[in-house]
Amino acid sequence: MGIKTFKHVDYLWDEQKALELGDDQVALFLYRSNILGSDLRITNYGGGNTSCKTIEKDPLTNEDVEVMWIKGSGGDIGTLTRSGIAGLYTERLRNLKKVYKGLHDEDRMVGLFNHCIYDLDSRAPSIDTPLHGLLPFKHIDHLHPDALIAVAAAKDSEQVTKEIWGDTMGWVPWQRPGFDLGLQLEKCLNDNPGIRGIVLGSHGLFTWGDTSFECYINSLEVIEMASDYIEKKIKEKGSVFGGQKVQSLPADERKEKAAQLMPLLRGLCSSENRMIGHFTDSDVVMEYINSNDLEKLAPMGTSCPDHFLRTKIQPLVLQLSPDQDLSDADEVLKQLNPAFEQYRNEYKEYYENCKRDNSPAMRDPNPVIIIYPGVGMFSFSKNKQTTRVASEFYINAINVMRGAEAITEYTSLPRQEAFDIEYWLLEEAKLQRMPKEKPLSRKVALVTGAGGGIGKAIADKLAEHGANVVLTDIAEDRLKEAVGTYARDVASYAVCDVTSSESIAEAYKSACLEFGGVDLVIHSAGLAISKPLEETTEKDWDLLQNVLVKGQFELFKQGVDIMNKQDLGGDIISIASKNGLVSGPNNVGYGTAKAAQQHMVRLLAAELGGKGIRVNTVNPDGVIVGSKIWEGEWAEGRAKAYGISVEELPAHYAKRNLLNQIIYPEDIANGVFAFVGLLDKSTGNIINVDGGMANAFVR
Repeated sequence: MGIKTFKHVDYLWDEQKALELGDDQVALFLYRSNILGSDLRITNYGGGNTSCKTIEKDPLTNEDVEVMWIKGSGGDIGTLTRSGIAGLYTERLRNLKKVYKGLHDEDRMVGLFNHCIYDLDSRAPSIDTPLHGLLPFKHIDHLHPDALIAVAAAKDSEQVTKEIWGDTMGWVPWQRPGFDLGLQLEKCLNDNPGIRGIVLGSHGLFTWGDTSFECYINSLEVIEMASDYIEKKIKEKGSVFGGQKVQSLPADERKEKAAQLMPLLRGLCSSENRMIGHFTDSDVVMEYINSNDLEKLAPMGTSCPDHFLRTKIQPLVLQLSPDQDLSDADEVLKQLNPAFEQYRNEYKEYYENCKRDNSPAMRDPNPVIIIYPGVGMFSFSKNKQTTRVASEFYINAINVMRGAEAITEYTSLPRQEAFDIEYWLLEEAKLQRMPKEKPLSRKVALVTGAGGGIGKAIADKLAEHGANVVLTDIAEDRLKEAVGTYARDVASYAVCDVTSSESIAEAYKSACLEFGGVDLVIHSAGLAISKPLEETTEKDWDLLQNVLVKGQFELFKQGVDIMNKQDLGGDIISIASKNGLVSGPNNVGYGTAKAAQQHMVRLLAAELGGKGIRVNTVNPDGVIVGSKIWEGEWAEGRAKAYGISVEELPAHYAKRNLLNQIIYPEDIANGVFAFVGLLDKSTGNIINVDGGMANAFVR
């Protein structure tokens, strides 16, 4: 089998991998799905659907029956596994034609899909199930390639389809997915026997084949032909989107502007529910948002249902000049507030004008996509994955608009059609089935000293409970290793020296660009020097003060500035020490610095409470196992102070607390979570995580 060459899509079929799967048609269908889903030009996360049909033994009759295996509801073809598919009796599914009563009967039909289940471990069948089941082919792809949706969304789409593929492709006008659309596909095939696929108006593509490979190649070839056609049209036209209207700022200045603006946008987008942000200034985005046609195209909204379900009906375009000074947050908000209020009001009008008697309640009216010409595109949603995917979907929509405008003219769905998709009762039911959010979902945490030890344990705990985490440390190698332990869209890192205000500012800039701002600031970075007074040098003293006290001051000061811009409150935690409360030998520098950290917390708690910012302290003691501090001279100093060996320290510290327990980094992380995840009406407090040290009791 020769290697296929494509210009506009990636040919990823590995013959050796396919041979290893043998004649397992379900495995080959999953393999095809995964490689198709890995190319965002072909379909985006959660978009499209794929299927195959096999002959299986009916467990009740022992007869051979045809079974259709199809991606289940809410799945993603790029990551699809056997647990994410549904298996249905094909004949039973087709027999539903006998009971279908018309378009008003669509929702009932979805419930009847369950009567067609063959595999009892099936995922819930999706709305696309009849579109595959009513077609006779063994392997079917339903995809949302940018090039095909450009054809589907172009004015005179049917004529354009004929121009590109002649009589080899069918065309079906826009219709909401459901049983009737399956009937329309079946009719199109019957009327045009021998076609290789069908273009769905304003929606996407159906292609097929007798084998998984033939289906895959058919899909790529059809997409390639559309892409070649669009490329030729763009060259003929000479420019896209009416040419450039706004000049982009240099890349570094765009990032600077975005970082300044993100907390303000995040606060405004979070007027009903806290949101996580994403920023992109890719070439594709900049070409569109800087164009003359932005003003015309942006209000039209997207065409493909999968696009606008994730991006909302249309974006918000900011009326800010690229070179505008954003340093005065109050002045910027004077411009942003009316724009957001207008957007919310227009969304409410859209809802009121289009709602049905049984429509779900209006959802959050804030924008998901925000465009800043000359700077970039922002997106905001409930978590990083959702907001990143929304951004990717809008980029798909940009590609669609570019292609459709080059072909003839871009057309979007009528508002009522769009509303009926967005507020479809079946879509609402899917939202209601989503798992309950974790307690720290929608929160962004910045943790210093997170390359290992206590800081990493804190970051792990916050991420476990739903937070996005920004790990900072002075050692980039440790940070890279630490970030690698998290799933995608959970964590990022920034090299940060807390003794440098500039370095702290860069870390916060990174947090704003990556997630939109910050809600939780945990100062865990530290070091320990154990010496008697006469051996404590000025250098020792300054180092402890700079890292523990000055570093905490600057970290909290800059963090509060971002929290104020967001106007969402926040949490600040100092990882101090029992040594700030207890007098002990050989500890003047460290103990004094820790006491300063603790009192700074009390002062800031009194100052910031009115803004909803809570400031608390967690005091560890004797965290020897897993702590970076105990790898150096500190352990030797403490062992010397107590007249024992370094190896005896863990047992020594355990025996001296009331519970006789060794304290681990994870125990400190639990203390942090108690403040940020449970004790939401506590500020200015101290939690001692020391196994019980009577001389460290705060009362």
